[in-house]
Amino acid sequence: MTFDQLGLSQPVLQALDLKGYSEPTPIQTQAIPPVLEGRDLLGIAQTGTGKTAAFMLPSIDRLRDAENQTPYKSCRMLVLAPTRELAGQIAQSAKDYGAMAGLKVHSIVGGTSVGKDRNKLHRGTDILVATPGRLLDLIDQKAFRLDAVEILVLDEADQMLDLGFIHALRKISELVPKDRQTLFFSATMPKAIQDLVGQYCRNPVKVSVTPAATTAERIDQYLFMVQQDEKQALLEMILSERHKVPGKFARVLIFARTKHGCDRMVKKLAQAGIPANAIHGNKSQPQRERALDEFKRAKTPILVATDVAARGIDIPGVSHVINYELPNVPEQYVHRIGRTARAGADGVAIAFCAEDERAYLKDINRNTDAEFERLPLPDNFRAVVEGVGPTKPEPKQQRGQRVQPRPKGGAAPAGEARDKPKRKHPSRAGKPRHGGQGRPQGGAGNPGGGQRSRRSGGGGQRREG
Repeated sequence: MTFDQLGLSQPVLQALDLKGYSEPTPIQTQAIPPVLEGRDLLGIAQTGTGKTAAFMLPSIDRLRDAENQTPYKSCRMLVLAPTRELAGQIAQSAKDYGAMAGLKVHSIVGGTSVGKDRNKLHRGTDILVATPGRLLDLIDQKAFRLDAVEILVLDEADQMLDLGFIHALRKISELVPKDRQTLFFSATMPKAIQDLVGQYCRNPVKVSVTPAATTAERIDQYLFMVQQDEKQALLEMILSERHKVPGKFARVLIFARTKHGCDRMVKKLAQAGIPANAIHGNKSQPQRERALDEFKRAKTPILVATDVAARGIDIPGVSHVINYELPNVPEQYVHRIGRTARAGADGVAIAFCAEDERAYLKDINRNTDAEFERLPLPDNFRAVVEGVGPTKPEPKQQRGQRVQPRPKGGAAPAGEARDKPKRKHPSRAGKPRHGGQGRPQGGAGNPGGGQRSRRSGGGGQRREG
C-alpha cells in the first residue's frame, strides 16, 4: 500500500515526497479513507504510530476541496492537544503536510503572550492547534469564536482527562457547530473516554492498530530493585557509565513524578558532573522549548521530565528511557517508554523500583505486557551510597569547621598547625576583664571613679566621666 492508493490529492502527495514518506502506517491505512469520506472517526493507537498524519493528511484535502474562506476570528479545523509540546509538534506537521495546499496554520498554548495570540488570530486561520486552557482564555475575552469549525480533532483524549481538562472539553463541545466532522484519538478507552466519544461523535468509524496498554515490541525492559534514597546514586553510576547497562547511551529521557523532583535531580546530576535539563509544568514555554531543542540536537542528551513529556513528543534517537519513579497508572508506563524505539528503532527502558512502589510494579505487570529482566546492583554500590567508595566526593570543609575533629587539649594532626592564640588589644593588655576578681570599683585604685558600660550593639568597652 502506498499513499497515492489512499485517494490523497497531488499537493499532499508532493508534500509527503518532500518529507521522504512513501508507505503509510497501519493506522494511516485504516483512517485516511473514512476521513476523506467525511465520517467521524474513533482511533485507538499508541503514540508513535503515525496518528498525526492519519488525521491531518485527509483533513487538509477536505479543506482544500471545500474552498471556504478563512473565517474572521475563527478557524475551519480545530485540533486540541493536552500539552504545549504536542501542540507545537502537530502544528509543524500541519505546515509540512499543507505546504502545497496554501492553508494558514497557527498554534496557541499556555505560557505565551495572550496579546500576541489575539493579534495573530484576529484575521482567522484555516487550521488551529491549541491547548484547551489557552483557547478558552481567548474565547472568554471575545477574541476568538468556534462557530466556523468544520473539522474537530481531539488528540490524546485520555491524557486530557488525566490533566483535568474534562470541563474545558465539555464547554468547547457546546461552542462548536453541531454539523461538523469529529476525529477522536486516544491510546486507552476507559469509561470516561467512552462517555466523551458519545458526546462528541456521531456513529464513528472505529480503527485500532494495537490493543490498549501494551508495550512496544522493540523495547528491552530492565528493572532495578533499589531503596528510594539510593536511586540518585544508582542513576549517577549508570549515566557516568561506572555501571554498565544494555545499550549505548545517545539520548536519555528520565521520568520523575514531581516538578520539584525533576529540578532536584538535575541539580544533583550537575554536582556529579553530568549535565541535564528539566522539563515540567513550572517551566516557561521558552525554557521548555530550549530544553527540548538541546535534547533533540544532543547538546544536552539527558532530559528529566514529568509526564508532560510522556506522550506525543516525537524525539528521534532516544536510546534509553529511565523510570526513576514508577507511575501510579499502568497505562502511563506504556506512554513513557514509548518515547524510545520509534520509527522502527530499538530502545531500552530501565525502571527503578523501591519498596513502596511494589504495588505500582504489580499493576504494570498485570495490566500491560511488560516483561522485565531484573538487573543486579553494582558490586561497589553499597560502598558508594555509604560514602566509603572512591566515587563518593569528599565533604567540603565549611568556614569555621574542621573536617577532622580534634580532641580537646590534644595535639594537632601531622601537618596541621595549632590554632593561634587570640591577640589582645594593646589597651587591654595586663588589665583585668570585666567582672574579674580584684577589679577596683572606684577610689584610689580607679582614678576615674566611673563605671564601665557596653556600647549598644558592640562588644567594646569605654569609660564614662
